[in-house]
Amino acid sequence: MKKLHVTILVVAMSINVVMSQNTTQTAASPKENKKEDVQFKHSIGSSLFMLYNFTDESADYVLLTYGYQLSSKDRIFAEYNTWKYAEPMGTYGDSDESYPGYVRTHGIGIGYQRFIWKGLFATAEATNFYKQYFGENDNKIQTGYQLYLQTGVGYRFEFFKKRFYVEPAWLIKFWPVDTNIPADFAAIEEGTPKHIWEPSLNFGFKF
Repeated sequence: MKKLHVTILVVAMSINVVMSQNTTQTAASPKENKKEDVQFKHSIGSSLFMLYNFTDESADYVLLTYGYQLSSKDRIFAEYNTWKYAEPMGTYGDSDESYPGYVRTHGIGIGYQRFIWKGLFATAEATNFYKQYFGENDNKIQTGYQLYLQTGVGYRFEFFKKRFYVEPAWLIKFWPVDTNIPADFAAIEEGTPKHIWEPSLNFGFKF
C-alpha cells in the first residue's frame, strides 16, 4: 500500500509540473470553453496501476473503461475489471494470513462521475464480481458472487488539447454482498474489515 501512495504522489507532482509549463494557450470566451468541454463525448481508459503486473507483486490486474460525457459536469462509464488476490481484501497488503490458494475475479461495473470545480470530481460505482476460488495446486474449488461498491473524490488533469487525461483519486471501497466463500477462506477472513480505503490512478483518451 505504501508503494501505491508513493506512486500517486510522484505521478500527481509530475503532472502538475507539465501542466504549469503549458500556459501559452489563449483565453477563450465562456461559450467556447463550454463547447470545448463537451467536444469529446466518448472516452476509453485504464489504470496506471496495471504497471504492477510487471513486478513480483503482480495481481494480474486489468481495468478497461468506456465513458460517455453527458454534459460538461456529468459522465457515466462502464468498466471491466479482473484481478487475483491471496489474502482478505479488507487488510490487503497488511494481512497476517494468506488464503490456502487464491481468488480470481471478473467484474462488470457501472459508474457516475460528477465534476464539481475545474478538474475536481466525485465518483460512485457498483460492480458485480464473479469470483473463482482456487486451491494451492491451482485446482478450482468453487465460485461465488460479490457486490462491490466504491465512492470517492479525485482530480482530472488534461493535456494534449484535452484529449488525454490522468485521474489520481482516493476511494472507499466496500462489499456488502459476498456469497459462497469456501470454509477455509472464510476462516481467514473472519474479523477482517469489509471495506478499505485505496488510491486509484486512471488514465484515458477522449474522442
